[in-house]
Amino acid sequence: MTAGADILQIAVAMLRRADGRLLLVRKQGTSAFMQPGGKIEPGEEPRVALARELGEELGLAIKPDAFDYRGRASAPAANEPGMTVVAEIFALRVDGAITVQAEIAEAVWIDPAGPINLPLAPLTRDHVLPLALVAA
Repeated sequence: MTAGADILQIAVAMLRRADGRLLLVRKQGTSAFMQPGGKIEPGEEPRVALARELGEELGLAIKPDAFDYRGRASAPAANEPGMTVVAEIFALRVDGAITVQAEIAEAVWIDPAGPINLPLAPLTRDHVLPLALVAA
C-alpha cells in the first residue's frame, strides 16, 4: 500500500502480560492512550518497524519474527488532525519490565474486558480493544 499525503502507515503491538492485561501508552503532549508502535519508514517491513519502535519507546529488544500478525485496520489519527492511520497490528506476550522512554509520557496496563476510564485513540477504541477481546 502506498501512503498518501493524509495516510500514516504504522505498526502497533498488542502487548500482553501473563495475567491478560494489555499495555497502553500516551505520548508526550497528548491525551489519548494507544498501543505502542509507530510509523513505518519507507522500504521498512512492518515487523522491523515495530521492533525498532518498541526498543525506542519501551526499551524492549524484540526480534521481528516474534510478533504474531493480527491484521490491518484504519482509523482517524489521534494526534494528527485530518490524517488517517493504517495500522498493521501484531500481538506479543511480554514477561519482563518495560521502561518508558523516548516520546512516551505514560504507560498503563489495562484489563481489555473491564471498564476503561481513559481517553482512547480511535484505532485502539474501535479496532484493537475488540480484537484483544476476541484474541484473549
